Amino acid sequence: MRGSLALAFRAGAPLDRTFTPFPPRPRRGMTAPMFDAPIPRSALLLGLAGLLPFAWGAVTIWSPQAALYTTAYVGPRFIGPYVGLFYGAIILSFMSGVLWGFATKAEGQVAASGYALSTLPALWAFFTTGGGSEAAAVALIAGFVGLLGLDWLFWRHGLAPPWWMKLRLILTAGVVLCLAPVAL
Repeated sequence: MRGSLALAFRAGAPLDRTFTPFPPRPRRGMTAPMFDAPIPRSALLLGLAGLLPFAWGAVTIWSPQAALYTTAYVGPRFIGPYVGLFYGAIILSFMSGVLWGFATKAEGQVAASGYALSTLPALWAFFTTGGGSEAAAVALIAGFVGLLGLDWLFWRHGLAPPWWMKLRLILTAGVVLCLAPVAL
């Protein structure tokens, strides 16, 4: 063992057990440093990778050649509006699970409200994406913008990591930009 931890351990000194995985967050009435905390590299890279199916859907709308190649090699489900809409409904449902996980950090009424609110993105995707592709795209865009509001609420209550809103703003903008060609 090296350093002060080893010295404290050998000396019999009590270890500091006040470590928390996220630094203290400002509460109401204080400014929230949304852009102070850096996004962990793995979260950023995996989040951006999650935009690839949305982006590919947009590319195949604009490029008939890309749509033809994709249809020939992997099938028509992976082009144009189909990939973006199907994947978007899955991601909204996935984000319900993420919010549910954040709610487990709370107690009492905050936890109960968090659990209830966390179901909204999945229910939204289930009930609003059954129409035509334009209507489904508009509904998904609204769902992702609404999800951003829920993200902010969970983050504001200290249930999400300090960097969460910075990541969610980037990813929501990417999703909305990629779904916009389907909605138009």
